[in-house]
Amino acid sequence: MVSVGVLGASGYGGGELLRLLADHRDLQVTRVWANASAGQTVGALHPHVATLADLEVTTFEPGDVDVDFVFMALPHSQSAQYADALSTPVVDLGADFRLHDPSAWRRYYGTGHAGTWTYGLPELPGRRTQIAASKTVANPGCYATAITLAAAPLVDAGLIDARELVVVAASGTTGAGRSPSVPLLASEVTSGVRAYKVGGVHQHIPEIEQTLGHGARLSFTPLLAPMARGILATVTAPLADGVDPAAIGDCLSQAYAHEPFIRLLPADQWPATQMTKGTNTAALQWAYDEHAGRVVVCSAIDNLGKGAAGQAIQNANIMLGLEETAGLPLNGVAP
Repeated sequence: MVSVGVLGASGYGGGELLRLLADHRDLQVTRVWANASAGQTVGALHPHVATLADLEVTTFEPGDVDVDFVFMALPHSQSAQYADALSTPVVDLGADFRLHDPSAWRRYYGTGHAGTWTYGLPELPGRRTQIAASKTVANPGCYATAITLAAAPLVDAGLIDARELVVVAASGTTGAGRSPSVPLLASEVTSGVRAYKVGGVHQHIPEIEQTLGHGARLSFTPLLAPMARGILATVTAPLADGVDPAAIGDCLSQAYAHEPFIRLLPADQWPATQMTKGTNTAALQWAYDEHAGRVVVCSAIDNLGKGAAGQAIQNANIMLGLEETAGLPLNGVAP
């Protein structure tokens, strides 16, 4: 049994980590750190995590990391201050170590660049080998996961023009974190959809462009939807010259044929956030818009699952040589 500590356990991502880890057959949570919530129990912070309810939340002390593996689930720009104190393997759910370009980090996050770790999106070609050989892994962002899974095989194969990517994606309110905020009050969110961070300023843009490569250029408009969890992304791009639209479906099928967490839906079915709620899966479907000459790929994930905690555990399983699917739900929760 591998002992595990969760640093930053008071937020939604930390709570989802604890929920999934509580039922993992090979990983056992023995330490939970959240400085502002020290002295409370897991049950007080996350009442739904019943089997860990009595575990005490403590202050993080660099010399007292008595576990085999650590997950960091801290707000962006906070993980870097703890990384040097960890000698264990670690997966960081924050953004601190995702980007290669220090100037891109400063532009979108406004602080000093802490460095770059192995990027933990296992479904990318060759990435599992890198993750398995790594002691430090940067978990992808939630929007970045949904968009990259939809576009990466097509960009790599040259089937679409990566310089003309347009994405509109809606996320649930948990994507904004657990800190109180007027725009996230129920009366502000209920019965409406709101655009935010419009005009190329969303922090996942450089991450997505970096991961896709091939000169990718992204116009991204995120939306806040009246739901707690989930992401539905619509990714469009011009079909490359001379490409038969049927090649799009063939490419996605070949890329994800053996991926346990990717669902390519039947021709008459389109992704919905309800399909992936509570899971580590991504649901994909595509179409060719002949009128506009553009490929459309829709992607649905749970932003707390495949977009955060589930993917972090998937990465940990690979790093530790465990079965990749261990502890990760494939079937969703409905209604």
